[in-house]
Amino acid sequence: MKVIYSEAHQRHAPLQEFTREGFVPYFESPQRAEVILQALREAPGFAIVAPEPHPTELLQVVHDPGYLHFLEHVYPAWVRAGEPPSGVVPVAFAQGGRCPAQLVNQAGYYSFDTTPIVGGTWEAALEAARCALTGAELLLRGERSAYVLCRPPGHHAARALCGGYCYLNNAALAAAHLEGRVALLDIDYHHGNGTHEIFYTSDQVLFLSLHADPDREYPFFWGHAGERGAGKGAGHTHNFPLPAGTGDRHYLETLDQALGFIRDFGPDFLVLSAGFDLLEGDPLGGFAVSLEGLKKIGERVAGLGLPALVVQEGGYNLNNLGPAALALLAPFC
Repeated sequence: MKVIYSEAHQRHAPLQEFTREGFVPYFESPQRAEVILQALREAPGFAIVAPEPHPTELLQVVHDPGYLHFLEHVYPAWVRAGEPPSGVVPVAFAQGGRCPAQLVNQAGYYSFDTTPIVGGTWEAALEAARCALTGAELLLRGERSAYVLCRPPGHHAARALCGGYCYLNNAALAAAHLEGRVALLDIDYHHGNGTHEIFYTSDQVLFLSLHADPDREYPFFWGHAGERGAGKGAGHTHNFPLPAGTGDRHYLETLDQALGFIRDFGPDFLVLSAGFDLLEGDPLGGFAVSLEGLKKIGERVAGLGLPALVVQEGGYNLNNLGPAALALLAPFC
């Protein structure tokens, strides 16, 4: 199984983030990708490959041009303006209104939370997106499966919003690059609100997400069961909010419902947004899914028999990440 990976992710390394507890060390650290990479290098059956070059214009299939300009240029402008070099963080959030002319004032227009942008964020996010596009190309060339080991993750990034550690939506870019009908299944603990928004009116991408109930868990404002798509995409979004403490049995029963919708849709490809924060013991999670349960998730998803691209999302327990990747990916190999 080919694993698409780039060392460029290391350029994105914020030291801290602002939460309800104040400033804390940044959970979405470079070590996340490195411990997974080490586990795959030590296991048989995986070939690490570099991403192929893809023009930045491909990002506009998913993302707004003004937003992409902001991501690429805001950090240098922020530093030149005398703002703290620790990172770009909004001081106010737009509730509608116009986009400010000055880059440094656009942070709250193009962000929905306090996820920082630092020196190296754009380069790392761009390379993560190229990893995902390379994975899609591998499927188009006949590979039955591939794994995109990318960071920063992507599923919270909307068409013109960053947040939740996400800047470019890697899974959405891969899905949009694939030809034909695509099912995009998100198993991260948190709802993939960005992917949800990007494909909400599409009838070519079926989006399904199993996640913590947004009435109690981040990102709070999206992911309710009644949100089913709009326009041509009506009926092509399926959200499955789950209660705190959800374990293997309940999770797998809900997954079976989602897989039924995928079979009915009859896609040509599957993209799996794989967040390992669904596992018990994750510092940012609240489920009780076991490693054995995660392996069963992989077995059932692989059992669809579709060409599948697995794209890395969350997961913040460094002790779990290597075993989690092996458990999920083994059925696809």
